[in-house]
This record gives sequence, C-alpha cells and structure tokens, in this order.
Amino acid sequence: MSYFVAFACVLGIAVGQILFKLSAASLQRSGSYFDTNTMGLLLAAFALYGITTLAWVWVLQRMELGRAYPLMALAFVLVPAGSHLFLGERFQPQYFVGVTLIVLGIIIALRS
Repeated sequence: MSYFVAFACVLGIAVGQILFKLSAASLQRSGSYFDTNTMGLLLAAFALYGITTLAWVWVLQRMELGRAYPLMALAFVLVPAGSHLFLGERFQPQYFVGVTLIVLGIIIALRS
C-alpha cells in the first residue's frame, strides 16, 4: 500500500507540473494572474501539490526515506511523457537513453 501511495504522489507531482505549464501558457495569453483560466489552473496545481505533500508525509511514516525517495525520480520520466502527450512537446532520441538510465537506476536503488 505504501508503494502505491508513493507512486500516486509521484504521479500527482507530474500532473502538477503539467498544470503549472498550462497556467504559464494561460498567463502568457491573458497577461494576468487573475484571469479565470490562469487562476483555476494555478489553484488546481497548488491544491494537487498540497494533497501530494500530505500523502508523501504519510508514506514517510511507513517507509524509509532511502526506499521511498528513488521513486521520486520517476517524475523525471512522467513529466516529459505528459508534456509530450498533453502539450505536444518533442524529444531527441538521446532523451530516451536518459529515461532508460533513470528507470534502471530506480530499479537498482529499490533492490538494494
């Protein structure tokens, strides 16, 4: 259960980053933080980060930090994947080499 919640935290952080990017784009279009769309995206990102932080504290009550923290590296995989899927961003082939190394590093760290 702790690993599931930890993964949910990482997913929440990744989604929060996408929301921050969307709010930045909205801010650029509107020119105001008080624009309804910009404010809504920002508040959603802040709320998600707040909930994720509370859930992370719950995880750390049940797991060693050294076991839980490597999972946070998955955000380096999930955020760009989300930016590709939802924002249309593109990556060079060497990016995927880096992602593979990150995933291998997580696997090695969790098995140690």
